[in-house]
Amino acid sequence: MPEEIRRQIEANRAKRIDAFRAQLSSLLAGTETFTLEIGCGHGHFLAAYAQNFPAKLCVGIDLLTLRIARGVRKQERAGLGNLHFIKAEANEFLAAVPEGKKLAEIFFLFPDPWPKTRHYKNRLIQTAMLDRLADLSLPGATRLHFRTDHKDYFKWSLSLVGKHPAWELLPDEPWPFEQETFFSKILPDYQSLIARRR
Repeated sequence: MPEEIRRQIEANRAKRIDAFRAQLSSLLAGTETFTLEIGCGHGHFLAAYAQNFPAKLCVGIDLLTLRIARGVRKQERAGLGNLHFIKAEANEFLAAVPEGKKLAEIFFLFPDPWPKTRHYKNRLIQTAMLDRLADLSLPGATRLHFRTDHKDYFKWSLSLVGKHPAWELLPDEPWPFEQETFFSKILPDYQSLIARRR
């Protein structure tokens, strides 16, 4: 890649991160922790979650504009002031979390499994992602929730989370809130894991 193009890409990324940081500084004012769903889809789960837990500030992110728009419509129809949807790439969003703000809960629900070996690098659950989430989490408290119907991706995630020094698997902890979503309805043979920040 030519150096000029690389510099432009990096500059554009820096601008997006700065914009997210400004947005989050406003959204998270008055709270120290928030719940994050990475890959929120149309917002079915998080809208129901925010409605059932009004004291929790919830943020859902996704890359697709249409999904975010549908999530926002759910938030507006329900009048949920504790719920926000943002179009964002996960790593850029996490890089923009303001100093002193922490993740109380993290949800990954049916992320793309990228089933071909050459595409494994695109999976959301990676050591670097777990590192970054750990940095933004509360030791001994923050929970990471992951759910997928893809057996290989579940095995991959279970191994990475289980080996990571910052996360402790909690095989006996119940799922905190059940809400049928598009994927849970059409893919009923899913598996779940929960981990706690050490």
